[in-house]
Amino acid sequence: MLTPHAFRLTLGKDLKLSILAYVQQEGIKAGSLLSCVGCLSHASIRLANESESLELAGPLEILTLSGTLTPEHVHLHISVADKSGRVYGGHLQEGSMVSYTAEVCLAEYTNLSFSRELDATTGFTELVVR
Repeated sequence: MLTPHAFRLTLGKDLKLSILAYVQQEGIKAGSLLSCVGCLSHASIRLANESESLELAGPLEILTLSGTLTPEHVHLHISVADKSGRVYGGHLQEGSMVSYTAEVCLAEYTNLSFSRELDATTGFTELVVR
């Protein structure tokens, strides 16, 4: 069963922490991000090599935001464009701040439960679906 959710974040909210807080407040056990449009005054993005992060000053337009949602952790990937149209992307980190607005739509899967457990092969906490 799929239950849709939608909410709006305003100026000064931390995008990642606010999504996690919503998941926890609503008691969502398994979910995914469907869409997010809006803008950021600052973005903190971890790059694919896991050792480098980008700290980008806004204004930044959110182009895409996707990921999986568990009660303890949101694993989100973002792409943003700067005022020159250059696009940057990677893992969304805390410290990515909404400017003006961010409109968030997500899906809750009421027949599933998501968690994250350490995977010895990858060395990371990976998604576990029940």
